[in-house]
Amino acid sequence: MRETLADWRPAVDEAIADLVPREIDTDYLESFFGTPTYEYDPTGIQRALATPLWDLLDRGGKRWRAVLFLVFIEEFGEDPAEYLPYACIPEILHNGTIIVDDVEDGATIRRGEPALHRVYGRDIALNAGNAMYFLPLKILTQDPAGLPADRRLAAYEMLMHELNRTHLGQGMDICWHNEREVRITTDQYLEMCACKTGCLGRIVARLAAIITDQPPDVERAVAEYAELTAVAFQIGDDILDIEHSLGQAGEFGKEFGNDIREGKTTLMVIHAIQESEPERARRLQEILETEDNTDDEILEAFEILTAAGSIEYAREQALELAAQARGAIDGLDFDAETTRKLEEFTEFVIERDE
Repeated sequence: MRETLADWRPAVDEAIADLVPREIDTDYLESFFGTPTYEYDPTGIQRALATPLWDLLDRGGKRWRAVLFLVFIEEFGEDPAEYLPYACIPEILHNGTIIVDDVEDGATIRRGEPALHRVYGRDIALNAGNAMYFLPLKILTQDPAGLPADRRLAAYEMLMHELNRTHLGQGMDICWHNEREVRITTDQYLEMCACKTGCLGRIVARLAAIITDQPPDVERAVAEYAELTAVAFQIGDDILDIEHSLGQAGEFGKEFGNDIREGKTTLMVIHAIQESEPERARRLQEILETEDNTDDEILEAFEILTAAGSIEYAREQALELAAQARGAIDGLDFDAETTRKLEEFTEFVIERDE
C-alpha cells in the first residue's frame, strides 16, 4: 500500500491544484466562482486561501483518503485517472478539518511546522479551513465525469449527512477536552472517532460507490470497511503520539507529548483511569488538566499509561477494528490485488511509524 500511496500522490496534488491553483488570478476566480458583482481581489484571496492551503499540503501527508478512493474506483471497473477530481473531495475536506481542529485545540505544531493559525492568524486559518468544507462541492457541480443527476444528488446528500456527523464528533471531543473529569465510556470514545475520523473514511468509500452506481449492499460494506479502518487509524495516531515522544517511532510532526499537553481524552487515558489505582488515576487527570505541562509531567503521564497496560490495550483494540474492517469486505467479489491492497491498508494505518 505504501507503493500505491507514493505512486498516486503527485497526480492527486496536481488535481488539487486544478481545483485551487497555487497562484490565484482573476481568470480562475471568474471561471470557478462566476462573474464578480464588482471586482475580485486575487491578491487578497491568494493570501487568505491558496497560500495557507498549499503551505499545509506541501508539508506532507500521505493522501491516503484520495488514494483509497481511487483503489475503490478501479475495483468498480472505472479508470482512476478519469476520477481524479473526485478524489480531491475527501482530501481537501480532511485538510480543512485539520486547520479548524488545530485552532480549536490551540495546537502549536502540524506536520513538523507551526500550525497554520500561528503563521497566518486565527481569522485566516478559520476562514481557509471552513472554505475547504465547501470548495470540493464545486467538483460535483462541475461534474467532470458527466454523472446522471440522480447520482450527483445522492453524492450531495451523502456528503451533507457525513459532514454533519463529523461536527458531532468534533463537538464531543471539544467538550471532553474542556471538562476537568474524564467521565466517558469506551463506546462513547469510539463513537466520537466514528464521527470525527470515521465519517471522512465513509465519504471516501461511499462517494466511490455512489458515482460508479454500486448496489446498496456494496456501498454499505465498503463504508463499514472505511469507517472501521479510520477509527483504527485514529487510535494508531494516538499511540504514535506517545511512541514518537518516547523516541520509539519516526518523525511525527507534532509537539512532544502533544495529546497530553492538550488534555486529550484518548482510549489509553480512559483505560488507564479505569485500571489504575485511584491515586494514580487522579494524578493522570491532574496532569491532563494542567494548562502548561512540564516535560517531566508528560513523562509521568506516559509512565501511568504504560504501567496500566493502556498502550498495549489500545493497540489490541486497533488491531481488532482492523480485523473487523477486513471482515466487512469478505463477502464482496473483489479481485485478489484489490483485496491485498485493502488488507495491507488496515495494517498500515496501525503499524506506520510517522
